[in-house]
Amino acid sequence: MALTLIKEDGTAKPDANSYADVADCDAYHAGHLYASAWTAATAENKAAALVMATRLIDSQFQFNGYRVESTQALQWPRERCPDPDVNSTVLVGLLRRLGDYVDSDKVPKPVVDATCEMARELLIADRTAAPPGEGLVSDWAGSDGKKYSKSDTRPIISRVAQAMLGKFGAVVSGGSGAVRLVRA
Repeated sequence: MALTLIKEDGTAKPDANSYADVADCDAYHAGHLYASAWTAATAENKAAALVMATRLIDSQFQFNGYRVESTQALQWPRERCPDPDVNSTVLVGLLRRLGDYVDSDKVPKPVVDATCEMARELLIADRTAAPPGEGLVSDWAGSDGKKYSKSDTRPIISRVAQAMLGKFGAVVSGGSGAVRLVRA
């Protein structure tokens, strides 16, 4: 069965599965120095990469504000998500003016662009797969001659996409940092 790409256009669609469509990404990658993974992909793979990029963004990011509709499929559009690019005046305490928020009937361009960036990244490599030896901290080199540690793992959401999305929320933390101690 062929994938049907349904772009969220700001109307809080209950069946949307992407923040961008192929035309958005073609335009985004027209100015991208490393666009070959995107431009060489088939239309089917481009659509699948966009859907997966959207899923990853929605699962890995906690955006400010709240969903416009409880029935919408994706995290955007959002109500009361502060827009850091709007010139705000501090009123009483830390209250913000009504106009200091992202429009609740739109998906911001940085979210669309981050989706396009992640789609390209996903066409290059599976960012959800665990790299060999992930989490091992050792001076011992594995069979491939590499040493592994937790610091060498690649984030699921690329650093470029995180920078684009960071003004609207934060990456969801993976855990508390605590480990269970088992004594033998």
